[in-house]
Amino acid sequence: MTLHASAASRPNRIVTALLAALLVAILLLQTAAAPLREPNADDDFTLREVMLPMRDGVKLYTIILTPKNAKGDLPILLQRTPYEASATMGAKAHPDLNAVLGPRFAELPGYIWVFQDIRGRYKSEGDYSHNRPLRGPLNDTPTDESTDAWDSIEWLVRNVQGNNGRVGIYGTSNPGWLVLNALIGPHPALKAAVPVNAVGDLWMGDDYFHNGAFRLSFAVEYLYRMGTRADAQLAMAFNHHDLYSWFLKAGSAGDIDARYFDKRQAFWKLALEHPAYDVYWQAKAMPPLLSAAKTNSVPTLNVHGWFDQEDIYGAPATYKVMEEKDAANDRNFFSAGPWYHGQSWGNGENIGAMRWSEDTAKRWREDVLAPFLAHYLKDGPAHGVAPATVFETGSNRWRRFDAWPPRQVEARKLYLGGGNSLVWAAPGGEGSDSYVSDPAKPVPYQPRPIRRIVGDADGLAGWRSWLTMDQRFVDGRPDVLTYVSPPLEEPLTLRGTILAHLQAATSGTDSDWVVKVIDVFPDDNPGDDRLGGYQFMVAGDILRGRYRESFSTPRPIAANRPLGYELRLPQVNHRFRRGHRLMVQIQSSWFPLYDRNPQRFVPSIMHAKPSDYRAATQTIYRSARFPSYLELPVDPSAD
Repeated sequence: MTLHASAASRPNRIVTALLAALLVAILLLQTAAAPLREPNADDDFTLREVMLPMRDGVKLYTIILTPKNAKGDLPILLQRTPYEASATMGAKAHPDLNAVLGPRFAELPGYIWVFQDIRGRYKSEGDYSHNRPLRGPLNDTPTDESTDAWDSIEWLVRNVQGNNGRVGIYGTSNPGWLVLNALIGPHPALKAAVPVNAVGDLWMGDDYFHNGAFRLSFAVEYLYRMGTRADAQLAMAFNHHDLYSWFLKAGSAGDIDARYFDKRQAFWKLALEHPAYDVYWQAKAMPPLLSAAKTNSVPTLNVHGWFDQEDIYGAPATYKVMEEKDAANDRNFFSAGPWYHGQSWGNGENIGAMRWSEDTAKRWREDVLAPFLAHYLKDGPAHGVAPATVFETGSNRWRRFDAWPPRQVEARKLYLGGGNSLVWAAPGGEGSDSYVSDPAKPVPYQPRPIRRIVGDADGLAGWRSWLTMDQRFVDGRPDVLTYVSPPLEEPLTLRGTILAHLQAATSGTDSDWVVKVIDVFPDDNPGDDRLGGYQFMVAGDILRGRYRESFSTPRPIAANRPLGYELRLPQVNHRFRRGHRLMVQIQSSWFPLYDRNPQRFVPSIMHAKPSDYRAATQTIYRSARFPSYLELPVDPSAD
């Protein structure tokens, strides 16, 4: 009897399950159709949500915020993002548009605001591709981010009531990269572009590599966050409070891949498959794509942060190639502040211990961004924005120039000298300094414990400020060489790119070289004793030695032979004040931000085995035959 009863009840259970599934589906549809925000009688704006059609039929979720009672038609400001369009609205329940948008837009009244999820993210249809390549060898579909921007602008100017036919596009980081895509074959209605901290070249010096060295800890956290789900940004779970310890135990990127990642993190897999600067990365690099574009006629304000811990390469590089097409010097602009990644939209009074003269971000939004957009989108008065508006650290003031770097800059050599000194005269005779680099004890990039970036407020604060942290935490380590100048008798102002020329040897067959240029404050530092003796890193970067001859073709290093290495450091606009000293630190690891070099040549460091990691003796030469020096961009006319 029990068997018969069970068999008889089986259809009922199936029906019940189907009804439950149908109810869930109905609830999901209702949730999807539910408005982001209910209208309120006191609202001073209207909110419209649309699924905006692309040329291939895919529809993109788009939010349109239009001020009520505007005097005349308004321009549109568009942001396209993979980070959830609705998240850009802060106080969703407030009836005042300024409150909904947040304080970062307070200086920009009188616009129709549009936020859009790119395809495959959150509420938009289609498949997501991280930093989707333009149509071509890596993308055989009829669409890319350039066409999606074009189609979006076309629909907006035709279908949004009260617009004046002009569109400005802006965005920070990946959304800044989307701005650059919109400039390739731009829509005629696109009249202004503001890429902020935009990704320019993912291998050469932005998110995932710097000169061949893989940015391990950032890539793990960010690509897990972006690749695991299309409708969320997930924090990876770590069983260590100190990620230095976690990554040291985890091994190579390939080891981490095998244990923690799956096919959903597609871009992570591609990064591991392409450790060199091959066609894959070259086809994604924005500077050559913008250089090859038929026109860059859209007035563009390239915005940079001197201490951008994520995309410090992109903005200066894209500005440079776009400047080559700006014959009249009136369409391409550069602006840089003393900011971490995205800080131009927040409070710009300080980064960590380094305090500036004012809220530099608010000043920039008021004096540069607002008049720039008003001029091109509203027929406002002449914007008065200089071709280059840059904050000068050290003196802590804004400077205006006709170009960046300024034309008056002169190269001047500062040599590594004996007794751990820095000298202006070329060395004579012989001289060198050595240290042992041990992959089992790599040099940390910030003081330990190194916290996670995603989901940890303290970790995020440390990540944002590590480029300005006091470098005394590694000064004196046996695997860090330090060279210091005498106190400056006169101020020294640097504007542009510092080139580090090393003559170096390693006992291994591969090596990383890290060079840091540091402003050492006086021990007493009159006026602010908190910074007494502070070692402020003005610029620093890393070069993977296997790419000494070619970024696209790695080659072993000849062991125990002095060889030349040239490393381009991130751009600076800094004034070393009288009484301060210049310092150079040289090391061979920066962990766990950058993966460890085994110091033994292997086909791919991504898949290095534990037995591949070996200690090596590193030698820096400072002799007449093999001089090591910095090529400094000195402004002799600085006041």
